[in-house]
This record gives sequence, structure tokens and C-alpha cells, in this order.
Amino acid sequence: MARTGGRNSWIAWPAGLLCAAVVAVLAWLAQPMLPVSVAWMGDMLRATTSQPVAAPATEAPASRAIASGELDCRALYPDDLWAEITWTPEVLLSQDAAPPPTVITALTDALAPSVRISCHWQAGDGRTIESTLSRVAGDAGAIAESSLRGQGFDCASDSDAVVCTRTAADVLEEHTLRGGLWLSSVERGWHPEFYGTRLAAHVWG
Repeated sequence: MARTGGRNSWIAWPAGLLCAAVVAVLAWLAQPMLPVSVAWMGDMLRATTSQPVAAPATEAPASRAIASGELDCRALYPDDLWAEITWTPEVLLSQDAAPPPTVITALTDALAPSVRISCHWQAGDGRTIESTLSRVAGDAGAIAESSLRGQGFDCASDSDAVVCTRTAADVLEEHTLRGGLWLSSVERGWHPEFYGTRLAAHVWG
């Protein structure tokens, strides 16, 4: 009777032994990674069952820029407010170290600010916004509040900050003093929604 064709046992056995040897070598090489893999699986399982932990608070971007000495107008503004202003038709921006924009010149003299950045925006139709961030003494808030209230500003204060605003015709002037920083803004005919609040939130986080 003729033999049915199939695998040659002389080839199959050596091939099988070779495969087994390769698997054994790979298993031996993988042994050092076994504890790491077990630990990783344990961490994954714990992460899915544990309560979420709040991320630590981070320093405000403008504060980081002040500390690094690299503060510019872009760092002073949050992304959404920056986009809103820069998309204004024919808008122009200039930045310098001009004194805080306020009609109360005596306040500037009293606080003796060290200006970090002044940003001057002008729209194509003549509307303007000026904002300045300065370093001041720790007791500047009380001095500013007393002076600004006497000039008709509405002020709100707590143990941490002083915020004073005044609107005259189409001019809005706002001052925020907190933690040795003075943020001063004057809006003339141009009033982005919650401009001063959004700017202060970005500066102080």
C-alpha cells in the first residue's frame, strides 16, 4: 500500500524543538519585567477604584511671567479675551512701561509703582483700552482705596484685595490691588464684557 504524503518526521521534530527553545529563551528574558508588569496592573486597578484627587493649584500665567522677567501683553491676557480683542477690525497694540492709566495723578505719585507692562489697544474707529500691571508696596491697597473713594470711585475690599471702579460718560476706569500688584485699566468707548474681571482672574488665578 502506498504511503500518504504528509510531514516529514525528520524535519518536524527538530523544528518543534527549535520553537520550544525559542519560547523558553523569551520567557527567561521576560522574567525581569514580571514584577514591573504586576505592579503596573495593580496601579491600574487601584486607579479605577480610588477617589479622584484634585490637581494642585498652579501659579497664574501672568505671575509666572513676572517672576521670570518675561512679561509681555500676550502673557497678561487670557486666551479668550486676547482673541476677542485681536479680532477687532484694524486693532493696533503697543506695549511699553508707561505709568498706570488714571486721571488721578496723585494716586500714581502716592503708590510709586514699578511698572511691569503697559498695554495700549486702539481700534480702527478710535476706541481705546489701556491696562497696566505694576508692583507696589504691600499697604498700597488701603492708600488707593482712600484716595479713589474720595474721587467718586465705588470700591470693594476684603483682607486680600481692593477693587475700585468709576464710569464717567463712556469712560470706565478700574483698579485692582492685591498681593503687591496693581492692575489699572481705562476703557474709552470700548467695553469687552467683564474686561477687568477677566484680566484680574488671569493675573491672580
